Amino acid sequence: MRITPRRLAIGMSLWIPNLFSGIRIKRFSDDWTHATVQLHVNVFTRNYVKTAFGGSMSAMTDPYFFMLVMHQLGRDYVVWDTRGEIEFVKPGRGVLTARFEVSREKADDLRERATGGAKVLEWFETEITDAAGDTVARVRREVYIREKKRVTHATAD
Repeated sequence: MRITPRRLAIGMSLWIPNLFSGIRIKRFSDDWTHATVQLHVNVFTRNYVKTAFGGSMSAMTDPYFFMLVMHQLGRDYVVWDTRGEIEFVKPGRGVLTARFEVSREKADDLRERATGGAKVLEWFETEITDAAGDTVARVRREVYIREKKRVTHATAD
């Protein structure tokens, strides 16, 4: 069974770490260039002062850039999320949203740079916003990309 963007969004929303962390994947675009993720700030996802726990905001942004890159590049590439940074701008309350984008042009550029097994490290950025559209946090994630080595088998004559 082939994974579709809709199936992945449902599966990731039901995945235990996301389900119990208030993280819901609203959608992956059909062409794997966009994803939208929400964090519902509640008793389980808030901190001591009743605003969004920083770890929850980091978790809501963890795999999505690498997943968009991975699905666009295909099985011939190794893709990993390697590093993340988050700058907290204001307290987060209610439902928080992060939107992720990896354009076709960016994916093509990464594919070209990773040709022949070259290691590529690329930073991606997004913002976490609240229901009013105000920025709650700025997030950067680093993604590792490398073309897989092709195994050739010698044939006997």
